[in-house]
Amino acid sequence: MTTSNEYQASTATGRIANFVDSRVGASAMVKEFGRKIFPDHWSFMFGEVAMYTFVLLLLSGTFLTFFFDPSMAHVVYNGSYVPMKGLGMSTAMASTMDISFDVRGGLFMRQVHHWSALLFVASLSVHMLRVFFTGAFRRPRELNWVVGGVLLIMGLAAGFTGYSLPDDLLSGNGLRIIDGVMKALPIVGTYLSMFFFGGEFPGEHVIQRLYSLHIMIVPAVIILLIVVHLFMVVTHKHTQYPGPGRTNDNVVGFPVGPVYAAKAGGFFFIVFGIVAFIAGLFQINPIWNYGPYDPSPVSAGTQPDWYIGFVDGALRLMPGTLGNFSFEWIIPFPWGDNTLVLSVLLPALVPAGALFVVMFAWPWIERWVTKDNREHHLLDRPRNAPFRTAMGVAGVIFYSVMWAAASSDLIATHFHVALNDVTYWLRALFFLGPILGFWLTRRICLSLQRKDREIVLHGREAGIIQMSPEGGFSEKHEEVDVYKRYLLTNFVDRQYIPAEPDAAGHISGSEKRRALISKFFFEDRVAPVTPSELEAAHAAHGHHEVEGDMQDSIGK
Repeated sequence: MTTSNEYQASTATGRIANFVDSRVGASAMVKEFGRKIFPDHWSFMFGEVAMYTFVLLLLSGTFLTFFFDPSMAHVVYNGSYVPMKGLGMSTAMASTMDISFDVRGGLFMRQVHHWSALLFVASLSVHMLRVFFTGAFRRPRELNWVVGGVLLIMGLAAGFTGYSLPDDLLSGNGLRIIDGVMKALPIVGTYLSMFFFGGEFPGEHVIQRLYSLHIMIVPAVIILLIVVHLFMVVTHKHTQYPGPGRTNDNVVGFPVGPVYAAKAGGFFFIVFGIVAFIAGLFQINPIWNYGPYDPSPVSAGTQPDWYIGFVDGALRLMPGTLGNFSFEWIIPFPWGDNTLVLSVLLPALVPAGALFVVMFAWPWIERWVTKDNREHHLLDRPRNAPFRTAMGVAGVIFYSVMWAAASSDLIATHFHVALNDVTYWLRALFFLGPILGFWLTRRICLSLQRKDREIVLHGREAGIIQMSPEGGFSEKHEEVDVYKRYLLTNFVDRQYIPAEPDAAGHISGSEKRRALISKFFFEDRVAPVTPSELEAAHAAHGHHEVEGDMQDSIGK
């Protein structure tokens, strides 16, 4: 005879919890995840903002689906907005107008949804920049970096598909650009456009197809990517900034339960409150000012949402001809001539493609140049990785110039300058801006490193002027504490690695190219202070002893 020693809860809640736990094993998962340690730093909050705004997108989007009708059937508007009564429009536009003026809380939920979309992409972008500038993408997190990049692309796709749904004049002009890019493809372009729009632009089915993408396919992919991303974060453990007691083998911080769970819950409601405050006070996307889409008029001063603006800007910067050279090529085929419109395809595909290809490949590019294949769980200060920081700033400038070009007409009208002059300056910045940004950023990083080295060796300036017995004047320097000294000296000394022969004694062309890039990146560098240098500096200043163990206080 066997006896059972099962736990018997004394309360109704306990019995329900025990029933669920005995069948799904939830306590083991909660116990394992609740013990995970996460470091505490303000820069880690951007990822949380992205996740919380995505939750707001799901909640507000669910509300809007109950009232939005994704149909392009023609109707006559007879709603509450008097200036548009009797105007013909699509059912999608009419239902959006009804949400804005006839559904209780509809306009507020529309604006919560739109502002959340803008903040979702913004926080996701800043989060990716934080990961890049601090080197959090290095082994073993290369695949998680790729997941984040795909998540960013899916965020752009979600924003564009949702932005196009109201079928107003502004969104219709954006779809017209997509139609033009499709038709610029030789041979298959016309067929792709006819399939996507359901006929000749604007077609009859594009809104339904965008609606399916927006509420089902793209959100499902985003949710899957978020789950994969969080799974990898838990598996690889969280990165942390360097500091005393922090190594590649530990994580200094607080456990998920109950500390971070409580903080995350409170932070979610803070984000929700801020988004609700913005949505309640600041109008966005007033479709009643634009009216329903009509292919004949083109409104002036229109702009897409900021995260799609760089594609529009690249199209505006691209010239149709350069002197006598035309970017429109006629390609003969047996069935007739086809036109290859490079003035549309190049700006629409190449800048964005180059940006994302370099972004995805960067972990492997950096590993190849530095020959560093170690695991990294400690983050870099951006100044201590000048070449990476300079490349990141160059990429941001490259993107920002295209983004600014999407507002070239507004820049011209607001500052009372010629539109052609604005375009010429932006074209020059498109090529020269990233180069100047790279050079200037690297010089600033090296200067900051030299300043850190000076502070470690000679202390920080106290602002006190002293007079010596001989009558000379000098400024008093105060020695930094051990913690500050550790932060200023504990970083990897990345040196130029010359070309190395393989096992057979040959130097391949790839190795020569790697050595050339390595020399360009690392030849001009600032080495961290060594214990012997610090001891010599203290001796020169009249200090015969350095407090604390040198090996513990100075990073190697």
